[in-house]
Amino acid sequence: VEQGRIIYANIRKFVYFLLSCNLAEIAVIFLATLAGAPSPLTPIQLLWLNLLTDGAPALALGVEKGDPDIMDQPPRSVKEPIIDRNMRLGLVLQTIAKTAATLGAFAIGRHLNPDSWHLAQTMAFVTLATSELLRGYTARSELNSVFKIGVFANKFMQYAVSASLILLLLVIYVPFLQNVFDTVPLSAEHWLYMLPFFATPAIVDELTK
Repeated sequence: VEQGRIIYANIRKFVYFLLSCNLAEIAVIFLATLAGAPSPLTPIQLLWLNLLTDGAPALALGVEKGDPDIMDQPPRSVKEPIIDRNMRLGLVLQTIAKTAATLGAFAIGRHLNPDSWHLAQTMAFVTLATSELLRGYTARSELNSVFKIGVFANKFMQYAVSASLILLLLVIYVPFLQNVFDTVPLSAEHWLYMLPFFATPAIVDELTK
């Protein structure tokens, strides 16, 4: 029974995390198009987000050990869908948080250098990627705080996030990859501007719990 609950909970976490990531990416493109502005994310950046930034943490969620109080939780209804009311609410809040963070970073990039779309796009790309990676930690439980279940308790999440961050830095700072992914190197000032946006979705998720 316990293993069955853990497997079902991990399926929910996997679905919840990937849907929230993809809905945010859709919302970012949709709102920019609606406003008549160039896309904050290029097609190859979207591909990168879907394959690496979203995929690696989602796989790590599939091997979570489960909440410490999972056997104290009441049985779920057999008629309850995987995407229930609580998840739908969470998806809405996560989409708003990630979209606002990404567009906020994009707007700051445009303000810092109105002549460079690549700077604004790079800041939007890095903000969305990093916020999704940090959100992977809080996605490890729908009910308990990440501090209760242990921030570093899932070693596979450490591998996934670390590898994704290293690859993200390579995309930003390696000249050959800059040309491929339409990115520009970011300064310490740029990172400071983006820093508050990184944790926004994770904080919203913790407050939602």
